[in-house]
Amino acid sequence: MRIDLIYRDELTIGVRLEHYGVEERQGIRSVPGRRWVPDDKIWTIPYTLAALDCLFEAYPGCSFAWDEHFHREMPDIIERYGTRNAEERVTPTTPQVVSWNTERKKQLQDALKARGYSDKTLKAYTSQIERFFSRFFRKGSSFDDASVQNYALSLLEKGLSHAYVNQAISALNFYFRIVMKEAQSTSCVRPKKVNKLPDILSLNEVARLLKAVTNPKHQAILYLAYTSGLRVSEVVRLRPADCDRERKTVKVRQGKGRKDRQTLLSAMATEVLDRYIELEKPEGWLFPGQRKGSHLTERSAQKVFEKALVQAGIDKPVSIHSLRHAFATHLLENGIDLRYIQELLGHQSVRTTERYTHVSKRDIGRIQSPLDRMGGLED
Repeated sequence: MRIDLIYRDELTIGVRLEHYGVEERQGIRSVPGRRWVPDDKIWTIPYTLAALDCLFEAYPGCSFAWDEHFHREMPDIIERYGTRNAEERVTPTTPQVVSWNTERKKQLQDALKARGYSDKTLKAYTSQIERFFSRFFRKGSSFDDASVQNYALSLLEKGLSHAYVNQAISALNFYFRIVMKEAQSTSCVRPKKVNKLPDILSLNEVARLLKAVTNPKHQAILYLAYTSGLRVSEVVRLRPADCDRERKTVKVRQGKGRKDRQTLLSAMATEVLDRYIELEKPEGWLFPGQRKGSHLTERSAQKVFEKALVQAGIDKPVSIHSLRHAFATHLLENGIDLRYIQELLGHQSVRTTERYTHVSKRDIGRIQSPLDRMGGLED
């Protein structure tokens, strides 16, 4: 049987047994001062020669593996027990210690790229793992469901959203299960998904917003975001050839989920777009950024929307993504079939599109309040 010895701190050593049967546990229980740590699923013993002597005597014939701390800081300890227990096949090899460094980061990103994850997911997962190791995970600890669960609870206690916590759990599961191969299955309880209805801009508010913009480039960005129902990431990555004036369509290349799709290009948006192209003559990207060869950043597009919101005098908690919500809701209110809206938005499931039925006033507006049916209540 293999036994891993892990440096915990100046007072304790972690002991991980390969098997935890009744006979195997009898050995560790013979060591004075031993303690079971359920959260880490590991035993600890005092960091003393007496405790180590007792441990080695309790497991004759087993192989012991020391972690990197002992090899680097305490080689005399390994030499002492390696010499005394040569017949017991003491192994100087280092077990796979849960850690995070430049090499691990590259392994994570390579694994994500190999499976076709988007750059946005790659960045998000990398950030989540870095935060986990820098703020929560103790060096030398073992990874298990309990460590993920405790981390998720700590994020919820800080007031972070359920969506953020679920993303953290997914990132950790991917890193340890796929990259590190530390866990074969996970049973971490995820926080319930919060279903929020989006704040919707009315037709009048969208018209005011678009009229408030005078910069041709900014106009083109907002017109396309609304008339085509685009995500901000899709708007900034458009190329001039993606806008087909003859067919009145916009081609979205590799949108969310790495899917191509086609959506609408209105006549008014075409006029605004042509005026912008005639003035700016963009090459490569339809909306180039400040750096040569790069497209406009998503944050820059959001700032364009925020400025227009102020100029239009609209006081709602909305973002540029709200133009996409407005596009879907206004189509639905105009009698367009939900399945068509699903295709235009690029939703994989119609259930995602169905949430716009909850914010549409098409049917709600036809319902008369009981109060209005009472007539005048004043004397």
